[in-house]
Amino acid sequence: MKEKVLHFLILVLSLLSCTPLTAQQQKAWYCSPCNSDCDNLEFKTAGTCPHCDMKLIEQTPEEHKQTMKAKKLTVAFYLQDGVEVLDFAGPMEVFSYAQFKVFTVSRTKEPITSQGILKIIPDYSIDDAPKADIIAFFGGNAGNAYNDPKVIEWLKRQPTPDYYFSVCTGAFILGKAELLNNLTVTTFHSSIENLKKAVPSAKVLSDVRFVDNGKVITTAGISAGIDGALHLVAKIRGQEAARNVATYMEYDKWVPEQGLIIKK
Repeated sequence: MKEKVLHFLILVLSLLSCTPLTAQQQKAWYCSPCNSDCDNLEFKTAGTCPHCDMKLIEQTPEEHKQTMKAKKLTVAFYLQDGVEVLDFAGPMEVFSYAQFKVFTVSRTKEPITSQGILKIIPDYSIDDAPKADIIAFFGGNAGNAYNDPKVIEWLKRQPTPDYYFSVCTGAFILGKAELLNNLTVTTFHSSIENLKKAVPSAKVLSDVRFVDNGKVITTAGISAGIDGALHLVAKIRGQEAARNVATYMEYDKWVPEQGLIIKK
């Protein structure tokens, strides 16, 4: 009798081990979210997406569904007339491919010109811009923004975002709004001394690509904005997500450790 019971248990266990996975349990490979139609394609093998070259991620259909449903963080890029192209274009590329929803804001909706070349039509003015999870400021004629009381007033009255982010002399805008007081920060190398004067209580560093104070992230000039944006993506989405974006952008010189993270 005991032998029959034992044989029965063995048979049941063997059947369970051979039970095929349900459609929701079986894994496939999906494109890393890139805001394109290929986000919804399913692949049978690992590799890169043939449509956008992003690294494929192994997930179950349910996991992929949850990934696609995940909240898209919104990022408000404040752009002033004369803004530096790479200051905002580099981080815009990073945040976009990391599935963040980026929109532009300026003093008005009138077209602005970047470096006297590129014409930009802002999505919003400071009068109708929606709430954002991240508010970002950039260099290139930054005085146009930080010397404008209405821009600083707009920044101060914003519902507290998850993060403030600046590239180059965009830090002066955060400083004028008293968001850098008593923090360790950085900015464009030739503006270090001026930021020290503008925000006397801040410790302004000249030898880092970015400084993360938890809620406030400031970066050095121009290309350093890409490093800071990748760091913020890694902080929110994880290191692998940031690495995938860097690889897609062929930004193979990215060194995460070049920034300073302030431990609270």
